[in-house]
Amino acid sequence: MPDKGGVYFVPALGGLGAPHWSSQARGLITGLTEASTRAHILRATLEAIAYQIRDVFEAMELDSPGPLGELWVDGGATRNEWLMQFQADLLQRPVIRSLSPEVSAIGAAHLAGFALGWWPDEDALASLERPRQRYEPRSNAVPELYGHWKQALKRTALH
Repeated sequence: MPDKGGVYFVPALGGLGAPHWSSQARGLITGLTEASTRAHILRATLEAIAYQIRDVFEAMELDSPGPLGELWVDGGATRNEWLMQFQADLLQRPVIRSLSPEVSAIGAAHLAGFALGWWPDEDALASLERPRQRYEPRSNAVPELYGHWKQALKRTALH
């Protein structure tokens, strides 16, 4: 699907979490026309994941001493190649994806083993590192879509 036909989905079905923290926000699909298809809604749903991550990324940058250089990701959604590239384009920063989709669990196991003395030092633990895939920003056009996301976010508030 080359675009989402102007459709935006804000998945505030149980309110909005970080960084908005609005329990009163409601989910929203906006921009629907008679030409809108399921594919447009699906694409808008995938994009919503990336927009929410950018919201949190920007909040983290405000709390950091300088700009964040890249985003490291893991989890089931990272298996979607298109989503990872869209995220890199949206952030205008590299996105680094572990080839192990649940790297958080692996990291917890490694740290537990380290605490038990299974590895003699941090270098031995670092040698367990797994390969990654890097997504570089390719498009400058994607960030302008973020302004439309922000407008859609404003519409989720109950008055």
